[in-house]
Amino acid sequence: MKHKDGKPYPPNKNSKKIQVTLIVVVLCGFSFYLGGIFCSEKETYATKEVNREDETPIDNSAGSLQTRGNSFTECSADYQDYTPCTDPRRWKKYGLHRLTFMERHCPPNFERKECLVPPPDGYKVPIRWPKSKNECWYRNVPYDWINKQKSNQHWLVKEGEKFIFPGGGTMFPNGVGKYVDLMEDLIPQMKDGTVRTAIDTGCGVASWGGDLLDRGILTVSLAPRDNHEAQVQFALERGIPAVLGIISTQRLPFPSNSFDMAHCSRCLIPWTEFGGVYLLEVHRILRPGGFWVLSGPPVNYENRWRGWNTTIEEQRSDYEKLQELLTSMCFKLFNKKDDIAVWQKLTDNSCYKKLDNPDNYPPKCDDGTEPDSAWYTPLRPCVVVPPATRKVKLNALAKWPERLHVAPERVSDIRGGSEGAFKHDDSKWKVRAKHYKKLLPAIGTEKIRNVMDMNTLYGGFAAALVEDPLWVMNVVSSYAANTLPVVYDRGLIGTFHDWCEAFSTYPRTYDLLHVDNLFTAESHRCEMKYVMLEMDRILRPNGYAIIRESSYFIDVVAPMAKGMRWSCREEDTEYSGQNEKILICQKKLWYSKESSL
Repeated sequence: MKHKDGKPYPPNKNSKKIQVTLIVVVLCGFSFYLGGIFCSEKETYATKEVNREDETPIDNSAGSLQTRGNSFTECSADYQDYTPCTDPRRWKKYGLHRLTFMERHCPPNFERKECLVPPPDGYKVPIRWPKSKNECWYRNVPYDWINKQKSNQHWLVKEGEKFIFPGGGTMFPNGVGKYVDLMEDLIPQMKDGTVRTAIDTGCGVASWGGDLLDRGILTVSLAPRDNHEAQVQFALERGIPAVLGIISTQRLPFPSNSFDMAHCSRCLIPWTEFGGVYLLEVHRILRPGGFWVLSGPPVNYENRWRGWNTTIEEQRSDYEKLQELLTSMCFKLFNKKDDIAVWQKLTDNSCYKKLDNPDNYPPKCDDGTEPDSAWYTPLRPCVVVPPATRKVKLNALAKWPERLHVAPERVSDIRGGSEGAFKHDDSKWKVRAKHYKKLLPAIGTEKIRNVMDMNTLYGGFAAALVEDPLWVMNVVSSYAANTLPVVYDRGLIGTFHDWCEAFSTYPRTYDLLHVDNLFTAESHRCEMKYVMLEMDRILRPNGYAIIRESSYFIDVVAPMAKGMRWSCREEDTEYSGQNEKILICQKKLWYSKESSL
């Protein structure tokens, strides 16, 4: 032992004993102090032990976490379909103009719920894919509005304890298959892997998106929470990708130049009103060379106008206005037959030069707003001009499935992004996914269909699972690097989101939630308790969560998970010995105390 100046102590044995004793006393006291801090931190979550009878069985061969956690109370039964940021209870606070009240309006912190959302009476484990595409349990989505109002159009039919989905729709009452067959005749690129991602605005029960899955096209079905009660909930119950949303006053939470195709089947969006702002938003998110498909008014007005409570002159005028607006924003009529019209966004940027003329409408966007800025960004009546380079054009991308593992040009737009970084991420997730399947054998089976990667980079987790019978919603934080364009360029889907708020979906809509260092990245902004409660809200009973975090955050999150009636176990990563750990959890199926069962 040495002095602070580095000189050795004289060899005095008594002195050494005294020093050692003092050091031991000091270290013990310091350890006790640290232990008090650590324990006091855990005490904020450890208030009540969850009864073991409430725990969902899960393979605990590696040993369950024995950490105590606080028990969250149950929400009342009338919150069974609670969507915090699109809550009809709050609609009266917002305006009717352009259906603003249906947009995201999250409750203030003092109104946030700190309870567990119960399932409806009679809820059952959802029917598994692919059978779920055609049927679901009535008690899981107990709403008859669509069945009663759209019975002649065959959206769905109630038979005993189930809803059956015949594949009908307003513009395809005789079946979505024939409707899409005609569409493929009009757009050959749908059959050769050119078209891979699509968005369906006003999706109904998502039969169009469901049919496209069998044709290798991945669709985001979009609908607001409206008088149809549960369009998006029906879609997700069936195992079809969908989110709550509406084109109103804010941009959709997607990057520019990303979707290969957009579709509207009598979705009742007034495309030519308000300066064409809704169609301008479709133009923003559709990549050059992409297709916009419209069926319903005013298409085929010559034969359909009698059923639309209008006159042929009015419908002709509406069609001419639509065509003029589309031409002004650099679309061309690509094909048209019967009830379907297809326009294509031009790839030649010379068309946009006309926007320099101040007399032209709509004008070019020149207000400094980033094209990809899409989280609470107001819609503007102007054209977002795509870059003149080939990087975003549909015909410049590799066809599906080759494009999945090709580094998109837009990866270089990201700070630190490069082809090498993309390839490394791709390889890393192949290894990780293999390890996950060992820890959670349900991955790749019928038990897991709807998956969310809550904090993705390039969509590597989704790419590694692409051969499994599931789909992944890739979420990029609105505060993180803008990597979502890369996700879309490789043929995957996703959305921007801020995890300090609730996600735009119904309760019980995902089978697996994957968290990769989300708490590490966002804990300085978002209270983890609310993130965990949101995970519980959107996770299906008997669904799973894979939480990959530092040991510190695993120790903090685990008690909360236990308090939400999840059964968890801690595992090593694929490279054991790291500071990172993996928490594998399963949510229990439980029923409200108010349940009549």
